[in-house]
Amino acid sequence: MKPVALIADDEQNLALDLKERLSRMWPELDILAPASNGLEALRAIDAESPDVAFLDIRMPGLTGLELAGRVDSRTHVVFVTAFDQYAVEAFDRDAVDYVLKPVSDERLAKCVERLKRKLASREKPPALEDMLARIAAAMPSGAGRLRWVRALKGDLVHQIPVDDVLYFRAADKYTCVVTREGESLIRMPLAELAEQLDPAAFQQVHRGTIVNLNEVEAARRDLAGRVFVRVKGVEQELPVSRAYAHLFKQM
Repeated sequence: MKPVALIADDEQNLALDLKERLSRMWPELDILAPASNGLEALRAIDAESPDVAFLDIRMPGLTGLELAGRVDSRTHVVFVTAFDQYAVEAFDRDAVDYVLKPVSDERLAKCVERLKRKLASREKPPALEDMLARIAAAMPSGAGRLRWVRALKGDLVHQIPVDDVLYFRAADKYTCVVTREGESLIRMPLAELAEQLDPAAFQQVHRGTIVNLNEVEAARRDLAGRVFVRVKGVEQELPVSRAYAHLFKQM
């Protein structure tokens, strides 16, 4: 019976690249369709019970660490991570392996050989609670923050780097994503989106608006004391509610 693997990564190109490399190194491995977020991956694991799960630690909705704590006892976990070397010292490769982004063929080949040995010997995956706690404690701050959004523009779904977003605007049950290329919609309310953004870069300025602080060009106060911010490349100023006006006192 062929071993089965799942790849979970919110960056589609990286997931497809990893799938292609694994197919070359491990031809007998049956690789499921990649999962684009933690919740999608959890559903696939519950439905398919793969032998191996390659989990990106930084995923929206459900991080790789949270997901690993919920996989069933027959799935071996490999974390795919962009952490520096100091952070991965918390990993114990006898229990749970990792590969660093960008993934090298040499490192991936070693990981594949370990997995083959574990599966051949019918080794059961260990309990991960203690290890997951150590890894979480070693993670740099900001892990698990949203890096991409998949937004609808016309009939096409675009993958947009969060760093390219000028601001987000509430639109009923949707959120409008504004970039220099125009506006798109994501099927997520603004309040839910806010929890996944890096607070060092994105700041709510109004009940219905979150701006990328790196794209704020200027702020002004009118005669009535109302504050407005000007975002680079956007003609219309954005109003700032009184609750957030203090953020722009120095501008």
